[in-house]
Amino acid sequence: MTAPHLLTGTGLTLDCIRDLVRSDSPIGLDPGAQERIAASRAVVDRLQAGERSYYGINTGFGALAHTHIPLADIEKLQENLILSHAVGVGAEVDPAIVRLMLLLKVNALALGLSGVRPVLVEYLIRFHNAGLCPVVYAKGSLGASGDLAPLAHLTLALLGLGEVWAEGRKIPAPEALARLGLAPLRLKSKEGLALINGTQFMAAHAVHALLRIQDLLKTADLTAAMTLEAMRGSATPFDVRIHAARPHAGQQETADNVRRLLADSEILPSHLNCGKVQDPYSLRCVPQVHGAVRDAVRHARATVEIEINAATDNPLVFPNGDVLSGGNFHGEPLAFALDYLAIATAELASISERRLYLLLLGDTMGDKKLPKLLMSDTGLNSGFMLPQYAAAALVSENKVLAHPASVDSIPSSLGQEDHVSMGAIAATKLLEVVANTETVLAIELMSAAQALDFIHPLKAGRGVEAAHAEVRRHLAFAEADRLFHNDIQTALALVRGGSLVSAAERESGKLS
Repeated sequence: MTAPHLLTGTGLTLDCIRDLVRSDSPIGLDPGAQERIAASRAVVDRLQAGERSYYGINTGFGALAHTHIPLADIEKLQENLILSHAVGVGAEVDPAIVRLMLLLKVNALALGLSGVRPVLVEYLIRFHNAGLCPVVYAKGSLGASGDLAPLAHLTLALLGLGEVWAEGRKIPAPEALARLGLAPLRLKSKEGLALINGTQFMAAHAVHALLRIQDLLKTADLTAAMTLEAMRGSATPFDVRIHAARPHAGQQETADNVRRLLADSEILPSHLNCGKVQDPYSLRCVPQVHGAVRDAVRHARATVEIEINAATDNPLVFPNGDVLSGGNFHGEPLAFALDYLAIATAELASISERRLYLLLLGDTMGDKKLPKLLMSDTGLNSGFMLPQYAAAALVSENKVLAHPASVDSIPSSLGQEDHVSMGAIAATKLLEVVANTETVLAIELMSAAQALDFIHPLKAGRGVEAAHAEVRRHLAFAEADRLFHNDIQTALALVRGGSLVSAAERESGKLS
């Protein structure tokens, strides 16, 4: 069995999480984290029986924070907290994201500032390592006091309530516990609150989305390079000197990617003396647009990596015995980052659809090599007209989804929680934007591959040709109309699967 990755509460990165997900590695607690958790719990055990009120330890919650709870009722209080807050609605969250929630909750508790018992953390670890993912619902969180509703559903399974995804099917939570040889967990003081206070629903969505977007950035550069070759555009806008004069990191990275993908192109020098002076923006400004998206991703990644190594519940229990109430559960940092990512990712789709439209216009060189709608016998055939319609619809939907959720707030808990982040809404709609953008790029990809076949036998750059060959391994040239829905799904699998970029990188070197 693979040695577990020991969580410390610090140092967790997106690259580390990607490796954990790909290798399906188990997790565990670093010995130092175990000591911190035990020390924090000892503080709670000492304070809970006193007459002084400590929020979440021997009081009610939210608007009921000033109600003192007798020691005899504390366990019931924590159970009631979970039951009353498990009000999630809507679609079920992807189990892959729920598993990230388990991972991130363990890492947050590993800081030893939450006052929970080590056994509680062990339950979370056991669920994660067994691939048992509680059923969690996508809607119901305001993004402050943390992700209360979805985290309550995550916690239900530990108590033997609700349902759990196991090996592709749903089973009752008691069955999941039995598989692990565990009895239902009985929550002690502070533990229910520690489990549902926190930003792990938002953060897990952010991690999942960022990993997909980072892959998409390479695919977007590659697809743009293929379209540029098929349109017989100019490589001049990717000249290193242009980007040194405006040295945004993302812009320089995209320009470098495209230059390497175009290396040894036979197509580019074949039209050096043509009458075209400049390409449309969707070709010429790829470094500036894709690069700006890269910089937005870089900013969001920095925010998320701080968040996933933070204590985000309330109150925090410090080793010296201080119990401090604050607002680390507030999702505003993530809400902003998630909204920013939705806007940036939507732009990848927007410029991709414009390049796709250029491809459908056909010949721009006067030699009639590239037919309108990317098919020779149109009239009888509609060619690639309708795939562009689908792309346009998704781009339009993205414009709606890119409206920021974080500008809204509705007071709750009788006014005690009077400003919230709506970061959970930002998180779930970001996933829709990412899926739409992957599909738009898939449609551009299959269209650019079709167009490039008309330009052959002249060869595109080595990286572009390698990617084209990978497309053709899965998707045949379209001589006539066919069920393009299937083609889109095949191209989408290529975009998401990574083989396309890998093929290009074998020829062009590692892309940024």
